[in-house]
Amino acid sequence: MKKLTSQNPLDLIVLDMAGTTVADGGLVEQAFAAAAQRLGVEPGSADHAGKLDYVRATMGESKISVFRHLFGDEDRAQQANTAFEEAYGELVDSGLIAPVPGAREAIEELKAAGRTVVLTTGFARVTQDAILAALGWQDLADLTLCPADAGGRGRPHPDMILAAFLRTGAVDGVQQTVVAGDTSYDMLSGIRSGAGIVAGVLTGAHDKDQLTRNGATHVLRSVAELPDLVARAEA
Repeated sequence: MKKLTSQNPLDLIVLDMAGTTVADGGLVEQAFAAAAQRLGVEPGSADHAGKLDYVRATMGESKISVFRHLFGDEDRAQQANTAFEEAYGELVDSGLIAPVPGAREAIEELKAAGRTVVLTTGFARVTQDAILAALGWQDLADLTLCPADAGGRGRPHPDMILAAFLRTGAVDGVQQTVVAGDTSYDMLSGIRSGAGIVAGVLTGAHDKDQLTRNGATHVLRSVAELPDLVARAEA
């Protein structure tokens, strides 16, 4: 990795939400189960197990893209996505999410150092807003993005990261961007965007081997370690 200096600082930080900054306690799987049942997928069936395996393997991807793959036609995919978002929102409202330990403090430390922090998600905007409200994080980040804010394409495409780069104007080049996430798709989107640091964290869906195989430049125990990593990279 090219050494970064004060002349080209790492001043744009793009962070995933669920699994990276937000601990949701497996709510994705619970919400998927509710959505699948609404579309006639029998709990405990081989079909249900196969679809759930795919959901696990594609953690981090735009949820509508996942449902298009699983249910085929657009109408069923949209029905599944709506059911998923409703179920997830109800679970969020039940108080079943929390910040990853040290996440808020890390974001505040990064901002105090003059960096711009953007939170991204594969969820729809309504779900992202519900999560932010449940945590009291509406004003924590400088910008929040969902796939619809980047032309509709979520991870593993780099679009949300590039949208953060274009919208904030925080840095002169994409190589001055730091991306952090807990899934292989987070790593792929970071690499494809040209980010200078693509950090995997071990608080979510995928392990060190999966993150490294998909391009992680660093693997951290959690996002709480990110401010130190960024400061060291500039030293």
